[in-house]
Amino acid sequence: MKRRKIIGLLMAGAMVFGTLTACGNTASQGGESTDGAEQTAQTDKASEAEGGSKAPEGVQELSVTTWDNESSPQFQAIIDAYEEKNPDVKIKIIDTSADEYNNSLGISLSAAQPDPDVIWVKDMGSMLQMADKEQLLPIDDFIAGDSLDLSIYKGAAEQLMYNGKSYALPYRNDWYVLYYNKDLFDAAGVEYPSNDMTWDEYYELAAKMTSGEGSSKVYGSHNHTWQALVTNWAVQDGKHTVVEKDYGFMKSWYEEGLALQDNGYIQDYSTLKTANIHYSSVFKNQQCAMMPMGTWFIATMMQSQEEGETDFNWGIATIPHPKDTEAGYTVGALTPIAISAYTDKADLAWDFVKFASSEEAAEILAKQGVFTGIPSEAAFQTIAAAERFPEGESNVEALNYTHYSFDRPLDPQIEEIRTVMNEVHEMIMIHSYSVDDGIAELTERVAEIKGWN
Repeated sequence: MKRRKIIGLLMAGAMVFGTLTACGNTASQGGESTDGAEQTAQTDKASEAEGGSKAPEGVQELSVTTWDNESSPQFQAIIDAYEEKNPDVKIKIIDTSADEYNNSLGISLSAAQPDPDVIWVKDMGSMLQMADKEQLLPIDDFIAGDSLDLSIYKGAAEQLMYNGKSYALPYRNDWYVLYYNKDLFDAAGVEYPSNDMTWDEYYELAAKMTSGEGSSKVYGSHNHTWQALVTNWAVQDGKHTVVEKDYGFMKSWYEEGLALQDNGYIQDYSTLKTANIHYSSVFKNQQCAMMPMGTWFIATMMQSQEEGETDFNWGIATIPHPKDTEAGYTVGALTPIAISAYTDKADLAWDFVKFASSEEAAEILAKQGVFTGIPSEAAFQTIAAAERFPEGESNVEALNYTHYSFDRPLDPQIEEIRTVMNEVHEMIMIHSYSVDDGIAELTERVAEIKGWN
């Protein structure tokens, strides 16, 4: 398939945003924080130790929030570029782990202090909550004042509006693909995953690629602890969302997820949760042959190889699809960037937000393997031609999608619903609930939240 065709599909996917409900970064779904205040304090100290100290006299300091900054170039590349263009500005990074991010940010904003100035929004639900609490600064006047052309976002910017106001601009665009370790497949004499593979074929491949015992065991695949690694496939065909009156449609997907775990083809949920194991370490340490994950992980792997952290051959394939659905259906999300309502540097914060979501920034990020909120042929070709991008036309074709479902709808109560989903997900995965009991509880509790009872 020609790259121009892929770009057309990428743009079409972004335009689908206008007809589908939006969601947050799938990459960043995670568990709820248990000690956000302590995490925030530790993060601030860590940032200062890494160069986030007080700006020298005559230099303005601008604080920005990030998550897992060291393991991904998605933030640092833009921060470095902005500082280079603006030597009179020093960026203070407030970094937090992905799983702690929303909780830590909520605690920070509840104090109504000037820091942070700029907020990278981890998911759409949290953006709605911050907007409802008047913690985000509406940016409509800035957009109008600079005559900013929102058409470059292909409708995504308008769909980020909430209650008639703009609170953020699109920064990133990600969707799910299947990562695999070429060296492990070569050693096993097994063909690589194809770009037209059903979930049933994926389950069979996971069983075939599982080998070894104990600490030397290689799992056929890997599911992180996020409920998205089960529920995403239940909404992949576009027939449902995660806000429904009846969650019976998720039953078969939980049964398959449990089967993978109970048969030892993926690491069990309890081990991952208790040991706080990050999915990137599992793949980087070659403990799994495959892993469904978002396109943001392309940049992570490219950076890992650039720094000599990993040296094995890897590739990507189109995410598997239900047997009654054609190849090319995937699940994805946008990552917005916004300004805190409490900032005392609104103009400077807007200048950074405008730069971070610009075509110039899109080109910078493309060189890092990062897909942005601006779908462009030039940016995509840059990614595909990057030195560390996996070789082979099939890897380029793997980025093709024909239908893009958002992992979470733009629902004012989505975060409350997601909390319930995470709780029920955990109880199912550790066998404290049967699948039927879990789905029944999920249906009942969501109905209470939505007032459907």
